[in-house]
Amino acid sequence: MKLFKPTKFAYAHCDLPCGVYDPAQARIEAESVLNAAKKYQDSDDTSFKQRCVTIKEERAEEVKHHLWVLWTDYFKPEHLEKYPNLHDLFWMATKKAGEAKKTEDPAVGEELIKLIDDIDEIFKDSKS
Repeated sequence: MKLFKPTKFAYAHCDLPCGVYDPAQARIEAESVLNAAKKYQDSDDTSFKQRCVTIKEERAEEVKHHLWVLWTDYFKPEHLEKYPNLHDLFWMATKKAGEAKKTEDPAVGEELIKLIDDIDEIFKDSKS
C-alpha cells in the first residue's frame, strides 16, 4: 500500500487552481436578468413573455453560482477582517438573485446589479 501513498501534496482553493475571479461574470448575468424583466414588461406576446421568464430565471441562477464561487473560492478570512460587511453583502446579493427569479419587476434587477457593484468595489480593493 505504500506504493500508492502520495509523496507530495498540493493544496488549492478549487479543483483547477486557475486564479481567475471577477464579479463581472455575475454582473453580466444580472444585466440579463434586468433586461429580461424589462422586455417582459414591454411585451404583450404571451410566448415571448414566457421566454423572458425562463431566461431571467436561468440567468438569476447563474448570478448565484458566480457569486458563490467568488465568495467561497476567492475571499478568505483576512478579507472578512478588512471588510466586515462582506458576508452580509454576499448574503443580500444571493438573496436578491433568488428574488429576481420570482418576479418580473426590473427594480429587483437594478438592486441586484447595485449589490454586485458593491461586491466589485471590495473585490478591486482587495487586489491592491
